Amino acid sequence: MARIVDGAIPSPNIWNSPRTYELENRAVDPEGVVDAAMAAIRPWTGGVVLDIGCGTGFHLPVFAATAAKVIGVEPHSGLAKLAAERCRGLAHVSVHTATAQALPVPGSSIDVAVARWAYFFGPGCEPGLSELSRVVRRGGAAFVVDLDATRGDFGGWFSRTVPTYSARAVEAFWSRQGWQRRELDLRMAFSSRADLEAVLRIEFAPAVAEEAIARTPGLELHYPNVLRWRHF
Repeated sequence: MARIVDGAIPSPNIWNSPRTYELENRAVDPEGVVDAAMAAIRPWTGGVVLDIGCGTGFHLPVFAATAAKVIGVEPHSGLAKLAAERCRGLAHVSVHTATAQALPVPGSSIDVAVARWAYFFGPGCEPGLSELSRVVRRGGAAFVVDLDATRGDFGGWFSRTVPTYSARAVEAFWSRQGWQRRELDLRMAFSSRADLEAVLRIEFAPAVAEEAIARTPGLELHYPNVLRWRHF
């Protein structure tokens, strides 16, 4: 059985269905809008990148293509093992089983930190933000990429699945913390209806997922996101 680090917040989509979540990773943002937006703000070429909540390590090789060193952190040991296996041939990539609030890296050692769809939802993540202040060196930047629950069908389906989520409270939190934001209009593009339907079923409550499937023709979904960042 996989070990879960104390203090981790469960991620029901990837933790419970990593193979289906792999289909989602492959489908999301085929144009690379997220990476381009981050690189325009703070490039990581030749730097040290920290991927917080890296899951099975899908994005680690992308960072490793230009970064000098890449560190993945994932609180679910089974997913961390898959991430390490994915990057076995990349000597400058390492993966650790740990949480955002106890990062296993020295202070002032990171150039770019990224938490992508990793449940940095605002109120309650102050310990993780404190760790970012410890580990990101001066001149570096931290990014948080999340679903924008205020826009589109996808945002509405998410809000119905997680009714305790308050987009207004989340935005107020990030504003108080001094982070900047930019809306990103992403898409998911699947190779089959079966893949699309499987992904919707791990993202939403059963009734909401079936509605989303019925209302989504073809193989694509609009996926509104928000990019948040802070310079150090």
